[in-house]
Amino acid sequence: MSQKNYMCILRSAAGGCSTDEQPSPSDMEQMFAKYQAWQDKFADNIVDMGGQLGDSASVVSQDGVTDGPFMELKEIVGGYMLLKADTLEEANGVITASPMVENPGVSIEIREIHTP
Repeated sequence: MSQKNYMCILRSAAGGCSTDEQPSPSDMEQMFAKYQAWQDKFADNIVDMGGQLGDSASVVSQDGVTDGPFMELKEIVGGYMLLKADTLEEANGVITASPMVENPGVSIEIREIHTP
């Protein structure tokens, strides 16, 4: 069976990414180690780690180009990544094991990419 590609869209509650309290260097080291262990475990599934999206954007429609993103949204799309898996359930398992979903207010939408 050929593996399918999945787009993973990282979302967080508006304002959920900001914090007044910065993690300590020890906490940062532990978070990095946990994240690296997840990446190593699922290296065969991870196609592209993607990245964080910038603050400036635009929305193009039939009516023209509008500045964005729009901060009044309840959720902010903050990043993306690409996975490959045999099934959506397998892709769900990869993301469920990710340290990213441990953060309050964070969700990751997983959608299959259909190619012609």
